[in-house]
Amino acid sequence: MTKRDIVVRIAKETGITQSGVASVIQKTLDYISAELAATRTVELRNFGVFECKVRKSRKGRNPKRPLNEVVIPERVVVKFRPGKLMKEKVEKIKPSKVK
Repeated sequence: MTKRDIVVRIAKETGITQSGVASVIQKTLDYISAELAATRTVELRNFGVFECKVRKSRKGRNPKRPLNEVVIPERVVVKFRPGKLMKEKVEKIKPSKVK
């Protein structure tokens, strides 16, 4: 599902124009991005939590040249922890149904 698909579905269900829905969704994503860029946590109840974490520096290898070690520097990454409702819904999925 894409952002466009979400916009179309919400517009049909609410009667709001697609451009209005798209604007609200984009603003929401912009605010989430801005909060994460400021290293603040974003918690959406029953959905999940987005937060910035530091991934430690580590050694990596090129599979084509396994003898050469490469240092991968530490960096900040975004982590997502699903909320209770999402976790419960996902746990009900049978592994055979996942592509």
